[in-house]
Amino acid sequence: MCCKTGGRGQEGERVAFDFLGYTFQPRRARNWQGEHFVNFLPAISAKAAKAIRKTIRGWRMTSRTHQRLEDLARLMNPVVRGWMHYYGRFYRSMCVGVLRYLNQAIALWARRKYKRLRRRNRASMQWLRRIASREPTLFDLWRLGVRP
Repeated sequence: MCCKTGGRGQEGERVAFDFLGYTFQPRRARNWQGEHFVNFLPAISAKAAKAIRKTIRGWRMTSRTHQRLEDLARLMNPVVRGWMHYYGRFYRSMCVGVLRYLNQAIALWARRKYKRLRRRNRASMQWLRRIASREPTLFDLWRLGVRP
């Protein structure tokens, strides 16, 4: 199998494969002069992203309303740090898109825990945003730039 990049191979032919949680396929890149070109680059695979979301659901945060936000951070931070070190190494923006799901899960936890946030999606995200601006190092994903 030949991995074709821009300027080589037939136009419209799509070559991609998964390996160790990454999908290798032609993606847009920028050279040292700032010009865009197509290169064969890895990013988090759809299967790995689905597994991350499944793990987040498996934490069953909505049933952890007896815990504080700091307790949730203590549970999640080592795992999120590992995901970002592994999957965020190449094409980080794809990994960031998956971790936004975790912010939504924390907002859902807040809607279940606090009566004033029930049935108020936007208010729960704003509440989370205020906490993220007040304590930006509470969750590792906030420290890495994935803010609500």
